[in-house]
Amino acid sequence: MKEAIKVASRHMEKHDIKPTLTRRTGRNTPFDNHLYRPELDESPYCSDELATVYQNLIGILRWTCELGRLDILHEVSLLSQYLAQPRCGHLVQAMNIFVYLKHHNRSWMLLDHSRFDIEWVPKGNNDINPIERAQGLKDIYTDACDELPHNMPEARGKEVDITVFVDADHAGNRVTRRSHTGIIIYVNMAPIIIWYSKRQNTVESSTFGSEFIALRIATDLVEALRYKLRMFGVPLSGPARVLCDNESVVKSSMYAESTLKKKHCSIAYHRVREAVAAGKILIYYESTSSNLADLLTKPLPNHKRRNLIQAILT
Repeated sequence: MKEAIKVASRHMEKHDIKPTLTRRTGRNTPFDNHLYRPELDESPYCSDELATVYQNLIGILRWTCELGRLDILHEVSLLSQYLAQPRCGHLVQAMNIFVYLKHHNRSWMLLDHSRFDIEWVPKGNNDINPIERAQGLKDIYTDACDELPHNMPEARGKEVDITVFVDADHAGNRVTRRSHTGIIIYVNMAPIIIWYSKRQNTVESSTFGSEFIALRIATDLVEALRYKLRMFGVPLSGPARVLCDNESVVKSSMYAESTLKKKHCSIAYHRVREAVAAGKILIYYESTSSNLADLLTKPLPNHKRRNLIQAILT
């Protein structure tokens, strides 16, 4: 981390790049303003030399994210979309991220082997437990099953829980109106190296559609992780618990009697419901204020960022 900051500092001095973050504001957010949107930046395009500098800096930042700095993942994801033709404003914001890291150089990821307990609270006398709801879906998807790898080793040790936080920022891109997906996967109380912040490939006309796309992506990641853990001989306690902050998506994916009114969401809709019927995942509702994946979908003001980051980094 210190060496990366030194590299960025040398580029600042050599090319006379002045970040807009100061020692005071650098303690808050990676961008100089949480309202900044790279797609709306109209500053001049970088020269070929500065474009190369920008690409080098983004490469360093992406590697930093891989090492566990989730607090800058979304901002780096946004800036990574302009590697081919960056603007000077994008370069300044990349430098701002290094200023932010300089003042937050003692952040460590919290890794805890204890179990992640989820308390389900019914919202009425007729509300049904998610486990019972999943049983109802098995009557619809009769051939859905959790297929085990034929050559997996014998499971050893204690069982682990998989917990997933998933969210989407509907129409977050102000130019293309594409949504942005954010996903964090925990094994017990430890976030493993599956954190995802990426612009969606399609334009969704509703929050429901963008959230279901994000849920489908999370389902794919969970299935891959379950396969890997089983091939490592790690026993699983049961279905992965997926936490989503959209009640309509939760009900549509878990209630057998729900119907789909938007045909273009049908693939994601049935993909998720079939995974629930197969016993691979269960969908729970999580409030937006405590959904950790919200950190990976949009730039947040300082007070919201701080509350979410404290649950991941110390």
